[in-house]
Amino acid sequence: MTNTETVQYCYESVNGSCPKAMRLNIPHVPMYIFMTGTILFTITGNMLVIIAISHFKQLHTPTNLGCLVMPYSMVRSVEPCWYLGKMFCKIHSSCDVMLCTASILHLCFISIERYYTVCDPLRYKVRMTLFSVLVMIFIISWVVPTIFAFGVVFSEINLAGIENLLETSSCMGSCALLFNELSVSSGNRVFIPSIIMLGIYIKRFLVARKHARAIEGVTEKNNEGKTNRISRNKEHKPAKTLGLVMGIFLIYWVPFFITTIIDPIINFSTPPIIFDTFVWFGYFNSAFNPILYAFFYPWFHKALKLILSCRLFDSDSSTINLFPK
Repeated sequence: MTNTETVQYCYESVNGSCPKAMRLNIPHVPMYIFMTGTILFTITGNMLVIIAISHFKQLHTPTNLGCLVMPYSMVRSVEPCWYLGKMFCKIHSSCDVMLCTASILHLCFISIERYYTVCDPLRYKVRMTLFSVLVMIFIISWVVPTIFAFGVVFSEINLAGIENLLETSSCMGSCALLFNELSVSSGNRVFIPSIIMLGIYIKRFLVARKHARAIEGVTEKNNEGKTNRISRNKEHKPAKTLGLVMGIFLIYWVPFFITTIIDPIINFSTPPIIFDTFVWFGYFNSAFNPILYAFFYPWFHKALKLILSCRLFDSDSSTINLFPK
């Protein structure tokens, strides 16, 4: 039996239909269960952070991937064909690029805010004004990614120069987002924020270590052994935070963007399963963000207990002190 006799198409009665993608021999149900669990974990974790920060007034300082993108990416990854149409594919791809870029930029601006808290506290209120926060969060982190994502996908700038490839490979039943040589600029969406974050966290670590040593030098005369132990813990904590945040961020996002940059060079021969795997790695980063930036803080532990015990409905719950004395 020849290969042509065994090929199945997404739309058997339509000319130009894509052949059904060959997936690994894994039952669909376990894949749906695993991916649905990841989606629910992402939505729940980020929603708890949003509720805590929006409800408790003590957290009102200048300091949607799971719903809009991940369910459709799950269908695209599990099913052999895309049955939701070309227009919805463009909308889905645009939202994917927009929200992933927004997530990365938010992480970058969080690191900038933390930098001023540790390294330049005297000028914190001057730098982190309401206007600057609005510019960083709404303009740079949301408006710019939206214009970039929808502009690139719907104008098809990303397809310029690869029309011959599209003529031979384009078919009905596929939802693949291709990038030409301009994908290098797309990769900058993660590499530039990564470099900024790395520099900021290294600077924070050096400043925190300097402060810890200064405190140790002042107080070691009173209680040498105990003070040395405490100061070493304070010195090591920024290093652990730096390694954890940057490690997970790079592990989850860099493989996808490197693949996106290399794919045009190797004539777009990267297997779809590789792209799907690296895309979901990036999604996992969004799932872990609440753990990295909220669950490690004592105030969130207390806020979480209040949320789960339905104390939010108490009249004075928004003014509860969340910070340890």
